[in-house]
Amino acid sequence: MPKKPQTAAGYDATQASYVKATCLYLATKIGDLLDEVVVVGGIVPTLLVNQDAAPERHVGTADLDVGLTLAVLDGKRYEKLTERLRQAGFGPDETDDGKPTSQRWRIDGPPRVTVDFLIPPTGAADKGGRIKNIEGDFAAIIAPGLRLAFLDKVAIALDGTSIKGERATRTVQVAGPAAFVAMKALALRLRGENKDAYDLQYFVRFYDGGAARIAEAALRIKSEPEMQEALAYLREDFASVEHVGPKRAAEFLGDASDVNARADAWSAMWDLLDRLS
Repeated sequence: MPKKPQTAAGYDATQASYVKATCLYLATKIGDLLDEVVVVGGIVPTLLVNQDAAPERHVGTADLDVGLTLAVLDGKRYEKLTERLRQAGFGPDETDDGKPTSQRWRIDGPPRVTVDFLIPPTGAADKGGRIKNIEGDFAAIIAPGLRLAFLDKVAIALDGTSIKGERATRTVQVAGPAAFVAMKALALRLRGENKDAYDLQYFVRFYDGGAARIAEAALRIKSEPEMQEALAYLREDFASVEHVGPKRAAEFLGDASDVNARADAWSAMWDLLDRLS
């Protein structure tokens, strides 16, 4: 599996369209289990920000992130999920040295698209980024903040052509604006990737209604501990244009020393944070 690109130049709009088409295909296959999953990760800005109206298009994503509610562990509903995935042509991906990755499945193409499964922590022992084994060849990445995506979610109608070339329309649950910002803030702290910093600044700058609408959603879940933690991290990582958030966002766009890119990221984030202080 190729490593995640560290700059915008490594992202391909065509691959992003394949990811969206895979999301639609997956939605057609899991049927009544759709209420137990939520779409998160790098595809969210392309779903929640009007790409035709935004001043800048989002770079997209190379893979699909699907969050699972803890309810899938009750009554072994994950068995129904994995059965449908296999019947749809999905199966565990492999590492570069040929070992199966039970938390990341793929659908072979062309094109080839991978799906990462995530699950909220179930207790203090569950650390973010670690793998929670669910059954023999199925697992999920423990994702701090994922619970927020089930509290703040948006129903989005996908209407188009699936990765299998079928015309379809399905409604999927997508992480809402506050949950997306919180999860990205926690991810930036957990793994420090440039793409997370870029996603944060892009979303806050170009979400319809801007910081005011994101803050409105955030206030509804502000008391949740994961939201409190995320806001604290954002205040630290975007404290100035010299801090991690703005500099890594600018680096993702091609130049960490670009003062304008850093200032855009910093000012957008503080427009949001000031509304939540």
